[in-house]
Amino acid sequence: MAPGAPALRSLAKLMLYTGTFTAGYLAYASTSSVWARLGAVSRGLSNARRVVPVRNIGMNYRRNAFFQRLSHGVATYRTQQSLMIPQSLRGGERSLCATAASIVEPSVGPQLGEAGTAKAIIRDVFQRAIDAAYPGLGVDAELVRCQDPKFGDYQLNNAMQLFGKLKKAGTAPKSPRQVAEAILGSLPDNVLLGDTSIAGPGFINVRVTKSWLQSQLKTLLDQGIRAWAPRVDKRVVVDFSSPNVAKEMHVGHLRSTIIGDTICKTLELCGADVVRLNHVGDWGTQFGMLIEHMRSEGISSNAQAIGDLQELYRGAKKRFDEDEDFKGRAREAVKILQSGDEESLTAWRKICDASRHEFQAIYDRLNVSLTERGESFYNPMLDGISDKLQQEGVAKVSDGALCVFVNDGDEVPLMLRKSDGGYGYASTDMAAIRHRINEERADWIVYVTDAGQKGHFDLVFGAAKKAGWLDKEIRLDHVGFGLVLGEDGKRFRTRSGDLVRLVELLDEAKARCAETIKERRPDIDDNELDSASSAMGYGAVKYADLKNNRLSNYKFSYDQMLSLQGDTAVYLMYAFARIAGILRKSGVDMKDIQDASIHLEEPREIALALKLTQFPEAINDTLDSLMPNRLTEYLYDLTEIFNQFYNECKVVGSASQDSRLLLVQATAKVMRQCFGLLGITPLNRL
Repeated sequence: MAPGAPALRSLAKLMLYTGTFTAGYLAYASTSSVWARLGAVSRGLSNARRVVPVRNIGMNYRRNAFFQRLSHGVATYRTQQSLMIPQSLRGGERSLCATAASIVEPSVGPQLGEAGTAKAIIRDVFQRAIDAAYPGLGVDAELVRCQDPKFGDYQLNNAMQLFGKLKKAGTAPKSPRQVAEAILGSLPDNVLLGDTSIAGPGFINVRVTKSWLQSQLKTLLDQGIRAWAPRVDKRVVVDFSSPNVAKEMHVGHLRSTIIGDTICKTLELCGADVVRLNHVGDWGTQFGMLIEHMRSEGISSNAQAIGDLQELYRGAKKRFDEDEDFKGRAREAVKILQSGDEESLTAWRKICDASRHEFQAIYDRLNVSLTERGESFYNPMLDGISDKLQQEGVAKVSDGALCVFVNDGDEVPLMLRKSDGGYGYASTDMAAIRHRINEERADWIVYVTDAGQKGHFDLVFGAAKKAGWLDKEIRLDHVGFGLVLGEDGKRFRTRSGDLVRLVELLDEAKARCAETIKERRPDIDDNELDSASSAMGYGAVKYADLKNNRLSNYKFSYDQMLSLQGDTAVYLMYAFARIAGILRKSGVDMKDIQDASIHLEEPREIALALKLTQFPEAINDTLDSLMPNRLTEYLYDLTEIFNQFYNECKVVGSASQDSRLLLVQATAKVMRQCFGLLGITPLNRL
């Protein structure tokens, strides 16, 4: 149908109202006179190619039955991905809606974020092709990225599997390649997939279209990176950091703190309701030891007397290890504290306050926020939970202790109550998980501790399930991590044999970065130097940890982490500063070119655009595995691809300056977000 001028105007207004396309897309849709006229009409109703809702034109089209029917028709098409026009539309309106749908979908296509990742969208397209070509086989599409980009962007690996099933059924074609050909022949119309090819015995390689990449980058620039983020509509409790009161935070606490923080930030980007909990060790044997030491040595509980917690702890620990009589009194002191003795509680509060102050100083430097909810919070719940589990037959007495045997025949139980009536961390962990399920209403609970505690949390999760606390679908994860080693391959310690204090590690990293920056910029003022060296030093420490598989041990080396070459935060921060410099030195106000189009022509431009659109995949991979190194790998790869683009594609002063500046700006946005998720502050100048 070739709609007349009134119909064209109506259609243009409808499209602009529903936000299904812009005049810019229309320019590429067709060269026919009909669509040229439609483009002219839409440009007259829009402002510089921006979508303008019809309500701003002064007419309420939602009250018009024609527009309601037509809008429903287009919406049905967009939802079902097929030209299914509702029967409620009249003849001429059905034709108009069909025409609208045929132009709207090719122009925009599925959007990152709302439709998932590029990989998920492509997998869905191929899934429909497989189901259409071979219905009833129940085979899930297996899509991976091409290892060699010269063959394509993504690869489907189902042909041989399908061939095997068909062969068993006696309906197989001559070869797996013919299966692949049938899948390609059944691909639905879409705007995402471009060139396709079949390699070897039936691997289907596919490239993403330039037009789709261009549209996604414009969405990023117009709406921000949250438009790309996968959705996580869950309430998530993340238990991380968790230092022990009266002990200094050491390098081991660094891992839990920054891994947990990155997981939280990533979840928050995706819209999750995140509860950041610091399950500090503020209740237990060390307090009986400290309080008894203070009492017997005549040390008062005022803040000045307990100011040096480390000295106090060392003295108490030495006596606990060497004096059996003192050890017995210390254990008795724990029970007195837990019974609510006011004198003991006063000393305990002072010790906790002193530790809390030291912990917060570290968190401020790392820019990490947590809500403290230590073991003591759950103390009032322990008797009730233990008694209830015993009454229900979940827990039973074994050798005088109340235990939960998760599976019949287990030799190692979860001990809820000791034979002397006291409680340990297993008891508080059971109270904590129950509170997080019933009171926090968590859909997902994540524990970030060293890998050595995996067995303990397996028991806690198993006991919670046995108790019937996991009736609803709740995801439980223990995020374990390995040790930090020195360059000698042994556990990272000082020369005296103590674990390296975290504050000293951060001080050293900052001092070394300050020297490097001062050498490169002798005229830098003190305030900027302090800010830049903190950002670089702390960022280097974080990245050096997060880039490793968290389950592995890794060697800590200042020289390696502060290197300007290779996979380091310093290298990446200098690359980001270079990108900021390109935008700054171009002399272009980016607001003035926000309506310009992005045109991807050169291979390096296309490769960079493709990598940018894989950001949601990196987020998904990070959350699926709870491995922050998936994000660091993406950031490093993106930086390398950008450098290749910049080395081969002139930006400022080129014929494609506006387009390439927008591509540079898109890269800066994605890199900044990656840095933010890793807890690193990027600098625009170094």
